[in-house]
Formats: sequence, structure tokens, C-alpha cells
Amino acid sequence: MANMLTTGISGLNAAQIALTTVGNNIANAGTDGYSRQTVTQVERISQQAGNFTIGNGVDVASVQRSYSQYLTTAMWSSNGSLSRASTFNDLTTTLNSVLSGSGDMQGSLDSLYAAFSTVANAPSTSSARQSLLGDAASTATMFNTLGQQMQAQQSSVNKQISSTVDSINNATSAIATLNKQIKQLGNGAMPNDLLDQRDALVNQLSGLVGINTVSESDGTLSVYTTAGQTVVTGPSSFNLKATPDPYDATRTNITDSVGNDITTKLSGGALGAMLDYRTTVLDPAQNALGQAALALSSSINAQQGKGLDLNGNLGAPIFSVGSPAVSSSSKNTGSAVIGATISDVSATTSSDYIMTYNGASWGLKTTSGQSVALTSNPDGTYSADGMTFSVSGTATAGDSFKIQPTRNAAGSLSVAMTDPSNIAAAAALTTTAATANTGAAKVGSVNVTDPANAGVLAGATISFTSPTAYTITDAGGATIGGGAYTSGQPITANGWSVTLTGTPATGDSFGVAKNSNGLNDNGNALKLAALSDSGVLSGGKVSVVDAYANLTTQIGSAGAQAATNLTTQTALHDQAVSAQQSVSGVNIDEEGANLVKYQQSYQASAQVIAAAQTIFTSLMNAIG
Repeated sequence: MANMLTTGISGLNAAQIALTTVGNNIANAGTDGYSRQTVTQVERISQQAGNFTIGNGVDVASVQRSYSQYLTTAMWSSNGSLSRASTFNDLTTTLNSVLSGSGDMQGSLDSLYAAFSTVANAPSTSSARQSLLGDAASTATMFNTLGQQMQAQQSSVNKQISSTVDSINNATSAIATLNKQIKQLGNGAMPNDLLDQRDALVNQLSGLVGINTVSESDGTLSVYTTAGQTVVTGPSSFNLKATPDPYDATRTNITDSVGNDITTKLSGGALGAMLDYRTTVLDPAQNALGQAALALSSSINAQQGKGLDLNGNLGAPIFSVGSPAVSSSSKNTGSAVIGATISDVSATTSSDYIMTYNGASWGLKTTSGQSVALTSNPDGTYSADGMTFSVSGTATAGDSFKIQPTRNAAGSLSVAMTDPSNIAAAAALTTTAATANTGAAKVGSVNVTDPANAGVLAGATISFTSPTAYTITDAGGATIGGGAYTSGQPITANGWSVTLTGTPATGDSFGVAKNSNGLNDNGNALKLAALSDSGVLSGGKVSVVDAYANLTTQIGSAGAQAATNLTTQTALHDQAVSAQQSVSGVNIDEEGANLVKYQQSYQASAQVIAAAQTIFTSLMNAIG
């Protein structure tokens, strides 16, 4: 009878544990990160009774999580990819909104070039000139606004990076604490609630930064970034740090627990998206916008300087723009100072550069690590990619400087001209053929090539000593040039260039002089208007209008790709979660059926105990 009672009690206990487990599953059906628990029962060792054995009841071996490490790891990975895609999409959407919400830059540029055409139609009309300066100011303001908004997003991204690093450190610290608790319980323990909490934290961490995990033999979980840095091992966590960039204190970089800069090595999750977006989209967009502003200022000022204003002077600059930004590394130990200027806008790129001294010479690379040829000039300066660098002071080995040729150009663009009469609408020079000429040579064009040359407006005479040779004399009769003549090839002197076509006769001459009809002439205004289609960047192949159009296309394409990737990663994550939940998720219908099953088992076991009690009572009564 003792065996029957013991068997009934064991069944009752097993059913009670099963009912409690099912109840816990039902209660946590909506709990994020909860893994369904199941009861594992084993038959007790039977008792030998002659030629047969008698069952001895049941034991509960364990209450286990329904869990697949493979599916859970796949879910963590997909969560990291989804978080990256979502963050990247949010950032590109914001940038596209900046472009669309900052006015019609394309229309503003068109209006500016059209204003030069209006001046060309009425070069002496002050209202047309004043309107042109107004259009120039509107264009500069639009560049300023875009530049400021992009810089504001830079600041926002840097703050988000710092905040995300704090969240990462909080998660890794909590995982390490759970590791310690799990380890203290021993290898044989099944702390399902702690394991679920740890998995939930790892899932949260995977959404912040790309990670890899390793399950250790003592039950703890080691966590590494995708770049290989250890952030959790056993009960210890190792914090990442948000630190100022060595060249720019407002820019946030990431270092590991021992101070190594790992900014370029991190990937995945929201942090990886921010770092990637900043490097591959926002930085190039700011530089490209600045390059367009620089090209606008440079091309208009250059052509403006080749014409005459209403006062008979060579044109002064219409626009002003800041010089390239040069920042020294906070790690520099020498006294060297580097200055940078733009010497050839057509050769500039949208890259940033690092200039480093190795103890013997200077070297130049883009911030992406691509080497750039650095030319030493006779005056002690250096040249590369349309820039000229001057070095003063003494550098020590390892000193470096960051050069950003165009980063701040959009924000610094401004209108330098206030007097509309200073607009150089007239051509600066005229060329006339002597009336006694007998040859077939004719004037093709005359252009100012160097407005800074003191003799550019002084006048000169080109005299042909033969059909294939010429000399150039100034207004005083002094020879200032000469050479062999080839039809269509430019003849240059004193900062001007004349192109003749046809064959001259010996003794023919052509005069080059300052334009005396500047008040009514529109030659330079027409050339200024034509800049809308003239190549300025990429070796003279890309106009300012095209440069801005390329920028909007570049940003729009990044946004479209981000949206497509978000759709893809959402679908993949949904699949990974569905697969993981098919194993670990709670099915209410299934748990309801189990509830009935274990309830009946409990009641049946109670009946076994009651029967044992009745038999025992009857036996005692019979004996008594």
C-alpha cells in the first residue's frame, strides 16, 4: 500500500509542477524575450517483485526552456541588420528632407545666370545690376542654409553616437551581471528566467552594434564586436568610449577599453549605421555642396576679373568664400603650421586629406587611406589635387594635419560686392586690325588670362615680320614678346591672349587696347551668363548646375537604396523571429490543452491517493 500511496503522491507532485509551468507560460505569453518552458518527467526505478516489477511513480527531471541557440543567434544577427537599415534609412530621409525643404537651389542658380543675361541686354541699367546682386545674395543664402543644416545633422549624429555608446555599455554591464549570477548557481542549474533576461539583453545589444557571441562551459556568455573587441567575458564588461576626433573636437569617435580608436572597424546595429552614414553619405554630401559653392565663386570671380566695370576698372570679386580648413592633430608635438589655398578649382575633389610628416618628408592621403601625389614647388610650397600648401615652423615625426578643402565653403559663401556699378559687364580688351593690312589674317578672340598683370590694359601692337613670325611691342615701343605664328594658336603677352585666324602678310599689325566702350559693351556679361553651361569641376567637365544636380541625385540614390534595404531587412527579420518563436514562443491554444491534461492528471493522482487511503482504512478496520 505504501507503493500505491507513494506513486499517487509522485504523480500529484509532477502534475502540480506541470500545472505551475503551464500557468507561467500563459502568464508570460506576451512577455518579450520569454522562452516557453516544458516539464521533463522520468519514470522512477521499479521495484522487483518475483518474476515481475511494480511501477514506483514519476519524478520531474527538469523544467527546461524550449530553445534553439542557432535560431536565437540568427534572430540576433537579423535584429542587428534591421536596426542598421532602419537607422540608416532615418538619417538619409532626414538629409533628403533638408534638400527639399531648403528652397529651390537649382532655380536659384538658373536665376543668377539669367540675371547676367539681363545685364548683358542692358549693361548700363542700374536696376538690372542691382537685381543681379540680389540674386547672388539669394544663392549665397541658400548655400549657407544647406551648409548649416548639414552641419546641424553632423552635430546630431555625433550626439546620437555618444548616446548609443552609453546604451551599449549599460547593456554589456547588465549581461556581465547576469553572467555572474548564472555562474554562481553552478553548471547543473537551469535558471530559465536569468537566461531569458540575458538573451533579451543580447538581442537589445545586437540592435545597437554588430556582435558575435560564444557560450562558455561555465554557463556564461562572452560577447565580442564584429571588429573583434571583447565587451563581455564572464562577470566582466569592457566599456567602449565616445571620444573627440584628434583633428576635430566636435566630431565623435569610438575607442575600446584600452584607448584604441576603433571607429572605422565597427559595423552593424544603429551605431554601425551612424558611423557608416557619416562617412559614406553626410561627409561626401557636405564636401560636394562646398565644392559647388567653391566652383560658383571661383568661376564667376575669375570671369568677372576679365571684364571692365562702369568705372573702367577690371572687375572685383562678386563672391567671397572661406579657405580650406586645416586642423592639426591633438597628438602633434612639433610647432609646424600648415596653410592651404585653392589653386585650381577644376582639380579639386570632394575628399578630405591627412598630411603627415615622417621625419624626413611630407606625405598626403585621403581620409579613406588612398595615397595622393604631393608635388614640391620651387618656392617651398607643396601642391596636390588643386591645392597649394605652405608649411611654417618645425614638424616632428608623426605630426599630421587634416585638410578639408570644401567642407566649410557652402557655409562661408557670401556676396563681397555692394556697388552694382562694379559688375564687369564689358569686355576688358579690344583688338583691331591696322587699315593698311593686306593679308587674310583676322581677329578670332581676345581674352584676359591674368588680371593681376600690371600691363594687361596698357595696350600693345602685334607686328608680323613675315607671314609666320611676329613681334609684340608695348605702347612705348619696347619689345615685350614675339615668336612663330600658327593660325588659330594664341598669341600671349602681359596677361592677355589673342587668337588670329588666316595668313597675315609681312608688315601687317594688330592693336590690343583697353575697351573704350565699357559703358555700353556686354561682352563679359555674356560670358558670365554662359557659365551656367561651362565646365568648372572635374577638369572642366562639370558645371556648377550639374554639380548640384549630381549632389541631389547622389543623396536621393542613397535614400532609395536605404529604403529598399530596410524593406528587405524587415522581411528577413520577420522570418528569423517567426522561426525562433516557432520553437520558443508560447502557443495559448497548446498551453490551454496542456492545462486540461495536467489538471486531469492531478485529479487522477489524487484519486489514487484517496483509493490508497480507503484501502488502508478498510484494512485497519478489519484487523481491529
